[in-house]
Amino acid sequence: MNSKSTILFLLLGPMFFLSACSPKPYAASEKLYKQQLKAYIKTLKQMKPTPIDSDPASSLWVPTTNFNLRKPNYVILHHTAQDSVAQTLKTFTLQKSQVSAHYVVAKDGKVYHMLNDYLRAWHAGVAKWGNNTDINSMSIGIELDNNGAQPFTDAQINSLLLLLKTLKKTYNIPTSNFIGHADIAPKRKPDPNEFFPWKTLAEKGYGLWYDKVLETPPAEFNPFEALHVIGYDTSDINAALVAFKRHFIQNDLRPIVTESDKAILYNLYKKY
Repeated sequence: MNSKSTILFLLLGPMFFLSACSPKPYAASEKLYKQQLKAYIKTLKQMKPTPIDSDPASSLWVPTTNFNLRKPNYVILHHTAQDSVAQTLKTFTLQKSQVSAHYVVAKDGKVYHMLNDYLRAWHAGVAKWGNNTDINSMSIGIELDNNGAQPFTDAQINSLLLLLKTLKKTYNIPTSNFIGHADIAPKRKPDPNEFFPWKTLAEKGYGLWYDKVLETPPAEFNPFEALHVIGYDTSDINAALVAFKRHFIQNDLRPIVTESDKAILYNLYKKY
């Protein structure tokens, strides 16, 4: 298979998957998907230099033979905050919604693949992790069918773990780069909610967790600087602290740092 065929296969694969599974309800979105793919393929096939000043001859096109598709380096986990997976699929297939994800995992464990992993979904919004501010361009977004106030089902988490195993192996995603929407957007988002089993995921290699035995932090330890080092946007320190506690503490979301919180934060700070 040549490079052009490989690119077309990667881009068109999910489209054929959706067509085979449910051609009727989403025929309109499939048509728009095809149109957008054609436009992007046309862009990829262009072989013109980018002009750098008023003289067209100032920039020349010399095609390299050494390239591939950009790959995701993060996985961002969400809850849908909607009442059913059908409602979410409808939302993600309407242009006016302007939101999407690569995958949706239903309560019964069924996984809906909505966008090729190499393409940029609109799931993170205004977000930041460390110095990264365009999270959509470097991540895969996974939505779990959950209204935001309920536990996640066993079938759902089992399917999620299988999906994460595939993604981590396929794209060599670092263990620490499996995080939540609330982690990257603490001022705006609370998902996935405090029922999400982050510890279970970490035990399988998807995200970090703190050790069972915790040492007392040194007197000079600054928990707010530690939040920043881990990756949190600390421009609103209370929001960052609540996001951290939603991920790692879960049974206490008050924007205060207890001695236990400080020990957990210190332990994780040393891991990042």
